[in-house]
Amino acid sequence: MTMETKIKQIVRDVNDFPKPGIVFKDITPILKDAVLCGEITTALAMQLSAVKIDVVAGIESRGFLFGMALANLLNVPFVPIRKAGKLPHKTIQQSYDLEYGSATLEVHEDAILPGQHVLIHDDLLATGGTVVAASKLIQKLDAVVAGYSFIIALDFLNGKDRLKAFSTNNFALASY
Repeated sequence: MTMETKIKQIVRDVNDFPKPGIVFKDITPILKDAVLCGEITTALAMQLSAVKIDVVAGIESRGFLFGMALANLLNVPFVPIRKAGKLPHKTIQQSYDLEYGSATLEVHEDAILPGQHVLIHDDLLATGGTVVAASKLIQKLDAVVAGYSFIIALDFLNGKDRLKAFSTNNFALASY
């Protein structure tokens, strides 16, 4: 059985969340399967084997789950990218628009060094707005977006197209 098939069999669809008309792809059932979690982390690392990665940055909050494990497997640092007001030290910020308003992401200003190659990880790629904001944070620190990794990509929303301006290294284990 392929990794994509395993993921699609366990991911739960939640209708009308967070608002009517949305079918939310819930990865939390994956977290109950320790073996599958390990397989997913290994599969992500294998997809990235040809990409130079100095740091893995995970986007709050589900990007922390596999982002940290991936960083450990790759033997590189992990950096959290958080919602505004959640990090305790000096930060830089990037605001972005959502379908229903706006949001702001932050990263510690000393978390990533100039010139480092940063992999951005999140659980799911939809329209790409959050990931674009994370990419702009990496660029503000004079670092390089090495690529992206996701458990799931919703290809019909064309988020990958928005990321090409930052990196063409875009990997997902399952696509819808």
